[in-house]
Amino acid sequence: MTRSDLVEMLAERFGQLTHKDADAAVKTILDAMADALVRGHRIEIRGFGSFAINRRPPRMGRNPRTGESVPIPERRVPHFKPGKALREAVGSQPVEGHELPGNAG
Repeated sequence: MTRSDLVEMLAERFGQLTHKDADAAVKTILDAMADALVRGHRIEIRGFGSFAINRRPPRMGRNPRTGESVPIPERRVPHFKPGKALREAVGSQPVEGHELPGNAG
């Protein structure tokens, strides 16, 4: 699902919302979430999951072309942890074309 799919779904589900209003609502929510993460806050949406910032410590990497060692600075990266309800909902759905572990017969 893309952002435009989400906007379209909101506009269809809530007839009083114009496409422009639905787009503004989605943009506002996503901007608020991004701003909270930038400020180092954790976001928790019950039944869905939580977003947090993880710290990647500095390390030495290697330039693949030259083989030269290159220092890689510390980074902060966003991390999503699904909630129990989301894990259970996704986990209960069979994967098309694949056998689930333990269901081979």
